[in-house]
Amino acid sequence: MVEPKLCPTALNIVKKRYLVTDLYGRPMETPGQMFWRVAKAISKADVLYDNLNLKKVAQEFFSVMVNLLFLPAGRALFEAGNKGTTGQLSSCFVLPIEDSISSIFQTLGEAAVIQKNNGGTGFNFSKIRPRGDKVKGVPHAASGPVDFLTAYNSALGAILQGAKRRGANIAILNCDHPDILELIKVKDDGTLLANFNLSVGVTNKFMEAVEKGQRWELVNPRNGEVVKTVFAKEVFGEMAASAWKTGDPGIIFLDRLEKDNPTPSLGRLEATNPCGELPLLPYESCNLGSIILPNHLRLDGQDLHTIPGIERRKFRELALAKRGCVSPDGVDWKKLKKTIWTAVHFLDNMIDVNCFPLEKIEKMVKEGNRKIGLGVMGFAHLLFNLGIPYDSQEALELLGKIMKFVKEEAEKASMDLAKKRGIFPNFDISIYKEGKKLRNATLVSVAPTGTISMVANTSSGIEPVFALVSQRRLFYEDKNAKETTFIDPVFEEKIKKLKIKEKSKILIRLAEGESLKKIKEAPKEIREVFVTAHDIPWEYHVRMQAAAQKFADNSISKTINFPVNATVSEIKESFILAWKLGCKGITIYRDKSKKDQVLLRGGQNGRKIEEDEREICPECGERMDFKEGCISCSNCSYSYCKA
Repeated sequence: MVEPKLCPTALNIVKKRYLVTDLYGRPMETPGQMFWRVAKAISKADVLYDNLNLKKVAQEFFSVMVNLLFLPAGRALFEAGNKGTTGQLSSCFVLPIEDSISSIFQTLGEAAVIQKNNGGTGFNFSKIRPRGDKVKGVPHAASGPVDFLTAYNSALGAILQGAKRRGANIAILNCDHPDILELIKVKDDGTLLANFNLSVGVTNKFMEAVEKGQRWELVNPRNGEVVKTVFAKEVFGEMAASAWKTGDPGIIFLDRLEKDNPTPSLGRLEATNPCGELPLLPYESCNLGSIILPNHLRLDGQDLHTIPGIERRKFRELALAKRGCVSPDGVDWKKLKKTIWTAVHFLDNMIDVNCFPLEKIEKMVKEGNRKIGLGVMGFAHLLFNLGIPYDSQEALELLGKIMKFVKEEAEKASMDLAKKRGIFPNFDISIYKEGKKLRNATLVSVAPTGTISMVANTSSGIEPVFALVSQRRLFYEDKNAKETTFIDPVFEEKIKKLKIKEKSKILIRLAEGESLKKIKEAPKEIREVFVTAHDIPWEYHVRMQAAAQKFADNSISKTINFPVNATVSEIKESFILAWKLGCKGITIYRDKSKKDQVLLRGGQNGRKIEEDEREICPECGERMDFKEGCISCSNCSYSYCKA
């Protein structure tokens, strides 16, 4: 059995999270055996389409995983082929909420079933009549969406997944709901709705009213009557002010979501999964996997990820000298194409072998749109390897080129599957009915990849690296786990090769939270390239998200980081820029804006953690929150949802 080359951290994560264990929690398989278990389980779907060479298919799936070219969501790594689990492979779901007590609590019951089966949930509460409205002719009787959201928060917060964690949730309320200001401000004191991420669903009409200084109508969803009018700028300003305070709410751009709705006759896209990367119809689920970009670089026939930190100019000189060997940008496009095709095959199979928690979900997913979300991770490390600063036009162009290639090849792979297996069942009522014959209604997404990026020893999603040196406690549910100093692996390899007299002092200053850009003892070549989240202007965060979104039919999980001294006006500007650039949503976080954020203390051992009731982020050492998907970190966007 071939074993993957895992770093010590990755090996610990795999042992703790994904390996099959006995009754005493002792691993009963190796990481290689885990990947083979998953590959065999996912390959079984090929039997449905008269392909009986399952060993060959399983070997193909195994190869991309064991060589760390592609990984599915962590849910699949643990559940697939594991006889002691539910066999539920999807990470997140969207459920509908109608304006009736029976619907509200039926959905809550369905959400409880999903979360008990280790899934996260997304909801739009906009159909619920406002607080104080009539109920059966009785005035002032309605509770309003915020009260019901509070009930959901309490009920779902009581459900532990695998006896370790609570599920992730996102609640959306549209900008024309009479209770919108109540929702916007509900988390301002930092104590309420800990189990929910909040977003406001906004329309183009609303954003135009903001720009023009126009009034905005708040409409009762029960009868369509205008309850009151306010200035759109007032609502928008409150959104920005609350986001400045706590990181909530985010924004969902509803018209932009709807533009990519493959089956508009089935309903509007008004909600997303908890991380925001998948706009879904009611009872749809997300089926995710990610390509590990740094492992698709080549130089003179050698994988470039084994030569971290190579300077861009030197690389291109060598690449151009070997015309035809690799492209000047360093990406092995042939290798990437092969991985994409295998990944699309894997994710389509994952739908067929999945054990869905509700029959309605199985019908909508397997017998309906068969949506998948193939994404990327390790983009920041790819840039480190190529010597390209994250906050540069060159980086934006490279991401666009990669995402365009992923989209085009994923479409070709899906069309090839459609020839062999048939188009997705809702094809005839889709926007594709006169065009591309696809197996899957959607194909491309970028997930947070919090834990699986650590398994791959690379950066998460398209996020920049949060810190070059940090303190981590690897397993947040283990209160006795020790904190360890972690150095970014690509940065560590680079500084090992450089003759720096003050190397240890540089690492200590980085551990204390100082930016590499400000450490003059570090060579200029690494100060310019090894930028981290808070070195990057917020405009580049937004533009990077937009560059990826241009070629994703689903959406992008991305946090727009702001420094502690950012202004509310800058938050507003980021919202407007994201809208104008075609993003489907935006989530911001201003450094240290959480009231219960851990205190940072400098010293040789880096950051020391003040204990409270919240879990510690293994990426940056801050306290975790129920935000951005499952349990996640608002400070650096790290998400632990087995994704």
